[in-house]
Amino acid sequence: MLLFRYNDYNYRLGFRYINMDRSSALLLPNFKFKVSTLSYAIGIACTYLALPVHAEDTTASALPTITIKAQGNWLEEANAETVHKHAGARTIIDRKRLDETAATSIREALKQIPGVQAQDSSGTGGSDVSLNIGVRGLASRLSPRSTVLVDGVPLSFAPYGQPQLSLAPVSIGNIESVDVVRGAGSVRFGPQNVGGIINFATRSIPQDFSGTVSLTSEYASGTDQVKLSPNLFVGGTLDNGLGLALLYSGTKGNGYREANNKIDIDDVMLKSAYQFNDKDSVASNLHHYEGRGEMPEGLTQAQYAENPYQSSGEKNYFAGRRTDVSLRYNHKDEKNNFEVLSYYIDSFRTSNLETTLANGQKRLDSAPRDYKVYAIEPRYSRIYELGNTQNEVTVGYRYLKEESSEFAGRTASYAAGSSVPDFAPRSSSEGGTKAHAVYIDNRMELGRWTITPGVRFESIETHNNFTGYNKGQPNTVYPKIDSDEFLPSLSVMYSANENWNIFANAGVSFGPQQYSQLARLEGTTATATTKGLHPEKSNNYEIGTKYLGNGLNAEFTVFYLDFDKELSLVRDAANNGIWTDLGATSHKGVETGISYDFGQLSDALEGLKVYGNYTFTKAVAEAGQFKDKDLPFYSRHVGNVGLGYTVDKWSLNADMFAQSKQHSPDLPDSNVYQTEETADGKYGDIPGYTTFALRTSYDLSSQVKGLKIAGGIKNVFDKQYFTRSTDSTGGKYVGLPRTFYLQTSFDF
Repeated sequence: MLLFRYNDYNYRLGFRYINMDRSSALLLPNFKFKVSTLSYAIGIACTYLALPVHAEDTTASALPTITIKAQGNWLEEANAETVHKHAGARTIIDRKRLDETAATSIREALKQIPGVQAQDSSGTGGSDVSLNIGVRGLASRLSPRSTVLVDGVPLSFAPYGQPQLSLAPVSIGNIESVDVVRGAGSVRFGPQNVGGIINFATRSIPQDFSGTVSLTSEYASGTDQVKLSPNLFVGGTLDNGLGLALLYSGTKGNGYREANNKIDIDDVMLKSAYQFNDKDSVASNLHHYEGRGEMPEGLTQAQYAENPYQSSGEKNYFAGRRTDVSLRYNHKDEKNNFEVLSYYIDSFRTSNLETTLANGQKRLDSAPRDYKVYAIEPRYSRIYELGNTQNEVTVGYRYLKEESSEFAGRTASYAAGSSVPDFAPRSSSEGGTKAHAVYIDNRMELGRWTITPGVRFESIETHNNFTGYNKGQPNTVYPKIDSDEFLPSLSVMYSANENWNIFANAGVSFGPQQYSQLARLEGTTATATTKGLHPEKSNNYEIGTKYLGNGLNAEFTVFYLDFDKELSLVRDAANNGIWTDLGATSHKGVETGISYDFGQLSDALEGLKVYGNYTFTKAVAEAGQFKDKDLPFYSRHVGNVGLGYTVDKWSLNADMFAQSKQHSPDLPDSNVYQTEETADGKYGDIPGYTTFALRTSYDLSSQVKGLKIAGGIKNVFDKQYFTRSTDSTGGKYVGLPRTFYLQTSFDF
């Protein structure tokens, strides 16, 4: 009970903090980040946090003497204990939890994490090959503001110039854990991470030879269609220290729309590792992903009322491939941790998007794109003592080079059902980025306190030679931009005891301009936009507490993001994508998460677990015509509650997910904040909804060693809900109907 009393107290303090008078220097929209101001903010936070500690029984036993070890790479071998000791909001979902909650997609896994909103497929992010992640009220379409990694390697086409995930080469079947760092990460991981760092750790090479074969079958009751997800994992380690593992995850079949939603994904990874001795090791990953997802179009208001599952856009699809190879060397001893990570990424994506014009004619757009990325990242950490403090200093460097080649073509208009004319070029571009980054942070432990100041310096050179075509005649602009940015941070953590800590942090996140933000078409003319748009910059603040022990894992965080200029992608009257400057915005809110094992109370309750999370977010414009209005496509309230029970060979799980309404307010060439639904289905409020899920599993190992079977129902009560999209395939998109699934697996 003491814990919850402290939590309530911290909630009051945190809410006072994020709602302090805007005239304060700390929260001015255009406030320039200064170390003195940062120190002031952290000092206030720590003063507040220390207050409940004074109420603590002074006779309580002191913490044991702490001897810190070189932590090195935060993301390596992350578990509940290392997450607990992170001085910022951070949540990890491991393989066991993924299995217990029957997460059959990346989106379902992310919905269990506070602060994260994983949107359903819609628009040009409308299939299983794409990923739409929004963190703390940030835009979710194709996940542009989170650094998304697989085993520490960027998942996006190009981390600086093209961070979107219209093609997301990651599959739930190959994942060991999902690790989301929402605070105190900008120094280590650089730009494009105002929405945090999301790392998908793939399944580890086993010590002994073993493997798993599994198949998940999904049946959508709305359209009676089936989707299959086969998985294979096999590997082991030889006596000489050489380890090998093969991972395969696929998705085959159809979604829940009546047409044009076929999915075909193959995701293969070959992992190898060699342990030279107890201190030195080398590991390499070879990864290849190919995916093609047909995309049903958004529906108008009338079409949705007639049949929400219909689709006529039979030509719409996204497809692509990615091959990446990474090599990692690591040295660990009691005082030192040295790592070198190098990776090369070669990716290609293309799309066909059909648009219905006002006159009823059709038009087809195509956009093939190539990207190549090379990077090397050395990192060194060392333990040292200074006076009565123990310290870990980490220095790191990254060199990254990108090359991009993009093309956009469009046909002339044609009648529905007729042959499609040839593509004519609209634009092409040849872009590239060279980026150098250096960083240093120092983790200092002084008694119960852990203080970590740090700073990162990014030097970025980006160009995009952009060509527009007017009746085949090219016109070219050559915009480029250089960015030199310091990204300071400071985090403080107080360990009240071995189980409970309190933290606060502040830092700066930076988003350099993407290739599409350097130039665009105006009619048929190539136009540079370097003077009209600016890189994004945000000052980020957190204060929170975490508890881990005695069967309880709980977290509570208050956050505040202060953007001076936030960019948004809108559509003009001709349905062309245009980046615009929203001006100052603020994102504030509260994140909570909890899980509890009732077996800690009584043997009779062994196997009974409960888990849940809740996030309140208020993301609004601080300037412009929509001042104090909500930003589009996020929910103020999002929650997830689940109950699991394991007895003998049976396992049962029940889950509820809920989110409040969202907004889609922007009308081209209009000053109206649209709340009523428009006829095309693109604009207007989106109602909130609640869905329920059930799962049961049985271990058949007593009959057939290693055999397990599970089945369940998603959206048990067949709740009909929808989202919207405002892009070239925009309109209303129905959500997942009642869906039955069967999972079989065999461990060997």
